[in-house]
Amino acid sequence: MPFWLSLRASWAMLRAVVFRPVTIDHADLSCGASIGVSLWPEDADDLSTLINNADLAMYRAKGSLTVDICFYEADMDQAVRARRRVTQALREALDNERFELHYQVQASVQTGKATGYEVLLRWKDEDGRYIPPSEFIPVAEETGLILPIGEWVLRQACRQAAAWTEPHKIAVNLSPVQLGHVDLPRLVQQVLEETGLEASRLELEITETAMISDMERTTHVLRQLKALGVTIAMDDFGTGYSSLSTLRAFPFDKIKLDRSFMTELDGDLPQSQAIIRAVLTIGESLSIPVLAEGVETAEQLAFLRAQGCDEVQGYLLGRPQPEADALTNGAAMIAATPSDKPQSAGVRAAA
Repeated sequence: MPFWLSLRASWAMLRAVVFRPVTIDHADLSCGASIGVSLWPEDADDLSTLINNADLAMYRAKGSLTVDICFYEADMDQAVRARRRVTQALREALDNERFELHYQVQASVQTGKATGYEVLLRWKDEDGRYIPPSEFIPVAEETGLILPIGEWVLRQACRQAAAWTEPHKIAVNLSPVQLGHVDLPRLVQQVLEETGLEASRLELEITETAMISDMERTTHVLRQLKALGVTIAMDDFGTGYSSLSTLRAFPFDKIKLDRSFMTELDGDLPQSQAIIRAVLTIGESLSIPVLAEGVETAEQLAFLRAQGCDEVQGYLLGRPQPEADALTNGAAMIAATPSDKPQSAGVRAAA
């Protein structure tokens, strides 16, 4: 029998024993296990490298939802080296303040006036290319670097906003890692005191995913934050598994309708419009304002206006820009947008 077949057969028997529930003090407990395998001499010809490769394969298995035994592959090394490079570059960027803040305007649907700005983190590499947040934020969260980076974003955004002529709100995203940190309320209070920004001008955005892992603890932290006078918004509403129960668990100050809902308006499908109407009705029933993200066309804006949406954000109003440009452009786009367009929607890439 080939080695890998023999290993899988042995693992199947071992797995049945390891995964068997054990009852302790009237509670059923169970554990899991993951196996990583590297072969000599195909994967390495020395013991240290062989063990390291098996370790890489084990973490690949641990990260999988469907596989608990994984064989080493060469691309695992490449992925680890790439992750280490990003981690080191993030540390250097933090130490040398190479990050930037960009702002995307949010505006009232009815008046067209700017109501606030979402704060977005940007990072340039040595060649001047902006690195997509999807490439470095997960690494920052895995390594814990999101804590000092998030603190820098919060402090820098509050400092800049405190100097604005118009008292617009700023919306800062919180990572699940930040939300799980015990010192978050103290940090927010300290930053507000240091920068002089009024608490009512700071809005903290969290996703439902950040809440459901430990609802009781998270709601306790959020109540501490609200006690400071800041507002709390649920971001990416409609993409989680239990949005309605989450809304019932905590008194959010705003619902941010996920940008995918704007994409679903493509083709003028009655079902898509009905879903958006339903979300807006939920917001109205709970007295929670709704902001629609990803608005890109005048038709989308006209539909949202007719349905009573409170605020919008997206490329139609303006793309994320450096502070000076964002404040200069403001909500000029929406103020000049006709409101009597047919209520249909054609969609490009979401903002």
